[in-house]
Amino acid sequence: MRNLLKIIALDLTPLPLMAQTSGGGSLFSLLLPFIVFFAIFYFLLILPQSKQEKKRKQMLANLRKGDRVVTVGGIYGTITKIDGDVLSLRIAQNTTIKIERDAVKSVVSSQAQGESK
Repeated sequence: MRNLLKIIALDLTPLPLMAQTSGGGSLFSLLLPFIVFFAIFYFLLILPQSKQEKKRKQMLANLRKGDRVVTVGGIYGTITKIDGDVLSLRIAQNTTIKIERDAVKSVVSSQAQGESK
């Protein structure tokens, strides 16, 4: 009976080696999940968005008189005059509106494309 109690008591005591090895890891192993998360975040969100923004800025810089565009409000028009950041759009026979350059969503057809046809 006494031997049985000694065996049970030994099984309940923690091993000293397990207590020593369960300490903290290195700094790299602690930061590795954050580094991987940031890399995934960068390649899936930040990089494509910056490429899209760069393409949009180039499109806005290349606007010319005669380009047919769509505004962010969904209005189709042809650029008749460019005065800095203000564009004049002809949207109907005798109807012209003024919009900011940033209000252009996309170019439907460019004057340069029309000349090359």
